[in-house]
Amino acid sequence: MSTVLARRQGAIGRLTVNRPEALNALDLPMIRAMLTALDEWESDPAVTAVVLDGAGDRAFCAGGDIGVVHSSAVGDPAVARTLWREEYRLDARLARYPKPVVALMDGITMGGGIGIGAHAAVRVVTERSVLAMPEVAIGLAPDVGGTLLLARAPGELGVHLALTAGRVGPGDAVHCGLADHHVPAGRLAPLVEDLAAGAAPEATVAKYAEDPGPAPLAAARCWIDHAYGGATTVEDVLYRLDAIDEPGPREARAAITAAAPTALKVTLRAVRQARGMTSIEECLRQDFRLCSRFLAHPDLAEGIRAAILDKDRSPRWRPGTLAEVDDAAVEAFFAPLADELDLPEQSTLWSDHR
Repeated sequence: MSTVLARRQGAIGRLTVNRPEALNALDLPMIRAMLTALDEWESDPAVTAVVLDGAGDRAFCAGGDIGVVHSSAVGDPAVARTLWREEYRLDARLARYPKPVVALMDGITMGGGIGIGAHAAVRVVTERSVLAMPEVAIGLAPDVGGTLLLARAPGELGVHLALTAGRVGPGDAVHCGLADHHVPAGRLAPLVEDLAAGAAPEATVAKYAEDPGPAPLAAARCWIDHAYGGATTVEDVLYRLDAIDEPGPREARAAITAAAPTALKVTLRAVRQARGMTSIEECLRQDFRLCSRFLAHPDLAEGIRAAILDKDRSPRWRPGTLAEVDDAAVEAFFAPLADELDLPEQSTLWSDHR
């Protein structure tokens, strides 16, 4: 069975990640198949738009193939670096595609799922959608251009999500700028039929869209902006959270202190730097530097072991405290690589893509 279903459906190219037993997690053959389809449809005048979705009703895409990353972290780092090179090329391709890409992020959408869905021209969530960049929980920093999206969320909401590995539903996904519209799952099939008939993507999706419902993070902006705004260190964030005796800040503090200290410090700097970036390519080059360095760091293999493989939820981070992660160690993650990610810089600003 093909793990990517690429076919013509009327006026659209239809791309379905088809690995439901693995929550549609991306491996290298899937990434390459998607790139091939996009290349073919770009020059096909009969294809006016692309619809990207996931098989099954549980997940759009839960991320990249974490088993490959773990085996690469304990073995040959070139394997994961090849996966990331091509995955980031796909993320940039979808963001820059000359025809509208409509991403139907129905169900779990995390990590690599954000990469292929949340940079699309028209981004749809449903009542079943759960979005997250949970990398700090496994000893990694958010990648796939995710820090660019988080950096542009209102106030400090993106920093909060990055450091807590927080999950959001449809209301917060739209509020934070990770999605454009909420369409009930039961209306996706007729939506796709209209698109296949040649209807304009943005107007058609808007016709099917409904109110996404509550956005809890929007209601929490006051304490979130206070805790993270202007903070230059993770320790400062924790100090401010300690001073707010409310359930939300207590939960945020618990999530942050459970994550990998090195990943937390690298992530805070990565999101702050992304605020000054003007293209997805610039962010993806930073992501490639960071992920390449994490492959050589003990926390990545240990984090995957504790969360995914053994599932004991008791990672032994090295170093084990924020105080032991000095500025020089963080700086080293951002240093240029001998073999940088090669993506052509585009003249159009990322913010002009919408």
